[in-house]
Amino acid sequence: MALLERHDTGAVAHLHMNAPEKLNALSDAMLAALQGQFDALAEDRSIRAVVISGAGKAFCAGHDLKEMQAGRQAEDGGRAYFDDLFQRCARMMLSIRRLPQPVIAQVHGIATAAGCQLVASCDMAVAADDTRFGVNGVNIGLFCSTPMVALSRNIAAKHAFEMLTTGTFITAQKAQSLGLINHAVPADHLAQTTTDMAQLVASKLGAAVKIGKEAFYAQSEMSIEAAYDYAGQVMVENMLYRDTAEGMEAFIEKRPPDWQQP
Repeated sequence: MALLERHDTGAVAHLHMNAPEKLNALSDAMLAALQGQFDALAEDRSIRAVVISGAGKAFCAGHDLKEMQAGRQAEDGGRAYFDDLFQRCARMMLSIRRLPQPVIAQVHGIATAAGCQLVASCDMAVAADDTRFGVNGVNIGLFCSTPMVALSRNIAAKHAFEMLTTGTFITAQKAQSLGLINHAVPADHLAQTTTDMAQLVASKLGAAVKIGKEAFYAQSEMSIEAAYDYAGQVMVENMLYRDTAEGMEAFIEKRPPDWQQP
């Protein structure tokens, strides 16, 4: 069985982490598998939404601590290995943001440390209502500095800092109220709710969602004046699409649009 399974349903790609015995830890192999799929998806115009899920009793428990301890045995105490590991992990997380397709995390069980970072790095997230979230590396003497980057861009500073310094878990309901996830749903509704969201996103004009996703993240790092200038130019480009003109005409004429691009 593959470490990371992929199956496509129409325009939705489903990536399923399949290492339940390790709680789908982000091992070297799992990081490589995810990176490989994201690189492929970036070039796949037939896919318009992506769902990430995990096998077994947890979504993802973060980095593989046994691998990290083994890396420490090098002559330099693991400095080169750890530097490479966190660079590879950051590249994978950033690949989600840079994908043209929206990415939805389908979360259950626990999402902790780099697993919580993975949820925060996705564009949207749906969780079973009994899921717990944490960045609890501080409990073993390792501050979750890289998970902090994504977490602090999802939730308010004081809440993020509390999670990082206390190492306590929060519930799915709390995660929803803080903005870490979009929806907390009964476990038996999780897969369908996530699929419905992905299919709804995939039903939109892919070119519009692509330009919009890129703009969403770019403008968030600008001053408000620069953001309006930039977003205005994005709107101009989008307005000039043939399929956008067709979509507007179809709306006026109360008919389905005849889009030529996926």
